[in-house]
Amino acid sequence: MREVEISLNPEDASVPKQIRKKACQVAGVSANLVTEFRILRRSVDARRRPIVVKMIVSLAVDEPLEPAFQNYDWKNVSSAPPVIVVGAGPAGLFASLRLLELGYKPVIVERGKNVSERKKDIAILNRNQGLNPDSNYCFGEGGAGTFSDGKLYTRSKKRGDVRRVLEILHLHGADESILYDSHPHIGTDRLPAIITSIRETLTNHGAEFFFESRAEDLIIQNGIAKGIITAKGEKIAGLGVILATGHSAIEVYRMLERNKLQLKLKGFAMGVRIEHPQMLIDQIQYHSKDGRGKYLPAAEYALVKNVNGRGVYSFCMCPGGIIVPSATSDFESVVNGMSNSLRNSPFANSGLVVEIRPEDLASYSEHGEFAGIAFQEELEKLAYRYGGQGQIAPAQRLIDFTDGKNSTSLPNHSYNPGLVCSPMHEWLPETISTRLREGLRFFGRRMKGFMTYEAIMAGVESRTSSPIRIVRDPEHGFHPDLPGLFPCGEGAGYAGGIVSSAMDGDFAASSISRFLSS
Repeated sequence: MREVEISLNPEDASVPKQIRKKACQVAGVSANLVTEFRILRRSVDARRRPIVVKMIVSLAVDEPLEPAFQNYDWKNVSSAPPVIVVGAGPAGLFASLRLLELGYKPVIVERGKNVSERKKDIAILNRNQGLNPDSNYCFGEGGAGTFSDGKLYTRSKKRGDVRRVLEILHLHGADESILYDSHPHIGTDRLPAIITSIRETLTNHGAEFFFESRAEDLIIQNGIAKGIITAKGEKIAGLGVILATGHSAIEVYRMLERNKLQLKLKGFAMGVRIEHPQMLIDQIQYHSKDGRGKYLPAAEYALVKNVNGRGVYSFCMCPGGIIVPSATSDFESVVNGMSNSLRNSPFANSGLVVEIRPEDLASYSEHGEFAGIAFQEELEKLAYRYGGQGQIAPAQRLIDFTDGKNSTSLPNHSYNPGLVCSPMHEWLPETISTRLREGLRFFGRRMKGFMTYEAIMAGVESRTSSPIRIVRDPEHGFHPDLPGLFPCGEGAGYAGGIVSSAMDGDFAASSISRFLSS
């Protein structure tokens, strides 16, 4: 077995025969002796010219490669004791898969629809023909990530086994490249089928799903959480509850408050979503007037600047993507971004957000731990007021925003419901607008051409993470006020994205197993 690091030009890096040839040369072995090879890591180095693709490749000489995956012991749990999992996003689904291995029956309760039916509601939303508050870009099977990109990059490796999450996604239909790309990505066009496949694995092993069933209250017996009561009045009980609702499920926080369970105000971020022509980002990042050419991926960027003691940074950057409507209620304007697997849209978009800390919310102190949510809701309603009818969002050219001028027109854009010119420099809260302005000016100096008349901002990007953390015991994983309740994922304030949410769901399942066996 040999592992070698190689560098190839982008064209050769797209041809398996050339990858094998280069790896054999570097390893100093004859290609005739190599029985198999596997890419372990791949990244594009565009810092200088010529641009190269770097890879770590494993070669097997005169023997087969070791298996690519571990075996997953998903037991048939049809007759096993049930554990209630509230939410069918990545935290809930991966918690359920772990429960299969641990010998418990997951009973998954999801407020939204299954992914096939959810598609229809999202299509209606994109045509600005109505918003279903329980089935949209945030709510429904697969969670918010299903229809907003499927980026799998995480810095949360200390949480657990990132490889396990990637392998399970690949086993359910994701492209093999997610196992070795430095910034793995699935794509919104492929995620629904993957989510459906995960559901089939769960149901084939005895799990049970309840769709269109919003959790309204908890079932508590002898001081221990045992299940939930749905908005329809249905009681769904088990040995305990894994709470894996997303960061937009405000009703869940209210339900926990009614039950006098501790919540904690936490930092988050809000701002806008910006969009450029993808060709421009390719030209800037690849240092070429011709853009990325045939063999390079759509270029990305990651920007950060400290302005007046708060971070201003790009978030959820979507190369070759589109802007999408992410409101969960009428009379609010919320935007997000997504890309399909090929990332072949002519536009590149990214959140551009400003850090909000608890001490910044003193004027909302009457709301207690809900101060961040009050600020979030106020900004979303303000954006709606300055937008158009329904999901038509307010927008402004970047240069006009930094210059403090009204935009009288907007360039072509990807946002299907429509945009309307709006003086965002006037109505965005000063704590956000002043920092965005300085951040944009800095980013324009760092990326020559970034501040162009063809770039826009749309509002608002307000659902970056939960403004609330549901308190839990750091060692045992359950809520200190209610044993048997195991909060996890983005909605609990312990994750940010598909992979970290999946790992946190895994942690919750392992924690509830230890709790039940103690």
